[in-house]
Amino acid sequence: MIHAIDLLYAVSGFCVGLIVGMTGVGGGSLMTPLLILGFGVHPATAVGTDLLYAAATKGCGTLVHGLNRNIDWRVVARLASGSIPATALTLLVLSAFGIDSSAARGLITTVLSGALTATAIVLIFRKIVCEFCTTHIGELSLRRTATLTVLLGAVLGILVSISSVGAGAIGVTAIILLYPRLPTTRIIGSDIAHAVPLTLVAGIGHWALGSIDWPLLGSLLAGSLPGILVGSHISVHVPDAVLRLTMATTLLLIAGRLVF
Repeated sequence: MIHAIDLLYAVSGFCVGLIVGMTGVGGGSLMTPLLILGFGVHPATAVGTDLLYAAATKGCGTLVHGLNRNIDWRVVARLASGSIPATALTLLVLSAFGIDSSAARGLITTVLSGALTATAIVLIFRKIVCEFCTTHIGELSLRRTATLTVLLGAVLGILVSISSVGAGAIGVTAIILLYPRLPTTRIIGSDIAHAVPLTLVAGIGHWALGSIDWPLLGSLLAGSLPGILVGSHISVHVPDAVLRLTMATTLLLIAGRLVF
């Protein structure tokens, strides 16, 4: 029975990895609710395990982007200066709640549902939002951009620490708005690079709180890494609009299921 469950986790990891490879988003957005709704994993354990899962997978992505010089380390440093302290404070709050308590469960599922909804909206309306901001707000001053980047990091730190969601589509869209002159490849690379210390610190915090399932983590990684490679090859054959709409619809359905 144990081997069968491990195989199911590995297959789930492969499927999520496939979607991540095709769309660039969906790691926490799909894996965490899948563990909660599909396998009955406690929300705190699902979040904690997914955080270390994300740190491992995005660490590989950072290596590739770094070798290709697709990371703006100035942006990464600004984001991390906001996200790391916010992550530490959020974990202290979760610890005060009691990570296995009903209050913590309710907080995690509520924030997760909200983060999934926000991610879905961003996937659907990213282009419209970016065009609106470019037209009506324009380019920010260097000082304001730096300040807002640190604040963005803090918001992502809170979201990711509680729900493991937020560092993908939401983070990329916000960076696009703050740095309109930065090439898309460097925006994506910088977002992935920032996700590594963020998810690693948050994951270690959850480990200290006792909300990591190590056998589960190993099974997920065994399936997801080849899934990402396959998905990356498939992505060039599927229209981007179809991928984003399908992903957004799925996230909205999951968010509704978590609430009701």
